[in-house]
Amino acid sequence: KELEQMAKEQDRESEKQALLREVESHKKQMLSNQAAWRKANLACKIAIDNSEKDQLLQGRDSLRQRKTTKESLAESASNITESLMGISRMMSQQVQQSEETVQTLANSSRTILEANEEFKSMSGTIQLGRKLITKYNRRELTDKLLIFLALALFLATVLYILKKRLFPFL
Repeated sequence: KELEQMAKEQDRESEKQALLREVESHKKQMLSNQAAWRKANLACKIAIDNSEKDQLLQGRDSLRQRKTTKESLAESASNITESLMGISRMMSQQVQQSEETVQTLANSSRTILEANEEFKSMSGTIQLGRKLITKYNRRELTDKLLIFLALALFLATVLYILKKRLFPFL
């Protein structure tokens, strides 16, 4: 397709015709290769089918031999049964482990919920404590201010009394 596209894009007619002829020869070769491939593929399929038929026909004797050995069948059946019982035991153990894991997860979840509730109550207590501390800090500031004003009033009174007694003319 690319070669055909290049041929169509050529400016000179002679080159265009030469490329188109080459494209045609490649197409013919491709078609013949496809036909040969299909024939070879069909021949291989027939050969495979024939070999499978031969194997099946030869396998009849081995099947008869298998039927005659009932002991080997019984032994293989018991082996299969034992392996199935082993698998059943393993599955039972896994189920038991899963139940224990679920129980452990439930206990852990319960513990986490209890811790969460305790944290919430502690958080409330801490907030209440913070409010009280803030309130006491304000009262302390108010008390200091009142003490300072009382001291200032006391000193003013003392100064007033001293002034009147020591300097009555002022």
